Amino acid sequence: MNPKTREQLMKVSTATLCTALFKRGLRNQFIQDVRPLNAGLPNMVGEAFTLRYIPAREDLNPISVFLDRQHPQRQAVEQCPEGAVMVIDSRKDARAASAGGILVTRLMKRGVAGVVTDGGFRDSPDIAKLPFPAYHTRPSAPTNLTLHQAIDINVPIGCGDAPVWPGDVIVGDAEGVIVIPAGIADEIAAEAIEMTAFEDFVQEKVLEGRSILGLYPPTEEQSRIDFAAWREAKGR
Repeated sequence: MNPKTREQLMKVSTATLCTALFKRGLRNQFIQDVRPLNAGLPNMVGEAFTLRYIPAREDLNPISVFLDRQHPQRQAVEQCPEGAVMVIDSRKDARAASAGGILVTRLMKRGVAGVVTDGGFRDSPDIAKLPFPAYHTRPSAPTNLTLHQAIDINVPIGCGDAPVWPGDVIVGDAEGVIVIPAGIADEIAAEAIEMTAFEDFVQEKVLEGRSILGLYPPTEEQSRIDFAAWREAKGR
């Protein structure tokens, strides 16, 4: 990822990014129903590295599968690149965990940027204490083997109804997680920085008591003049 793009995406919200993507006709890039375990962390930004689960078949998914060093879940944790975000397709099923505290800690220690699942994490109280972005739907104590079978690494997946291709840019904040197609990440980040500046200006004026009419959107010339003066004064 372009370092400038990463820096810009650290400063913008998923709400703003959703609007920028919507302008380009992309309506389903927000991963539905996932929440941060620690909402106080800085933005999570990184390229997607994916893991896909299918429904477990009991004769192929006993606990002994973890003895195999090539098990896809274990390999995904050890292969996820530094600075990437691991995105897990758990079929929107949190009845069994997608991973637990030990695997998430290993991702953190390897320099991964964060982890997202449309299922749940076990050991979630421990994960919530880590200085590491992790998003799930709800806590889930049962091992993933009871319902999920790890099958593919770094292939296109669906996560919370959002399509995710390896290399797509993932951004998470206190509200949730958005998927930006890799080919437009630079332009989306640049536009979001501009949108954020304007929204900060509007928020300031609304707090001062100003009406949103003519201001948001800026249909009055005075609003555009005021914004230009505000940017100059703020150095933005």
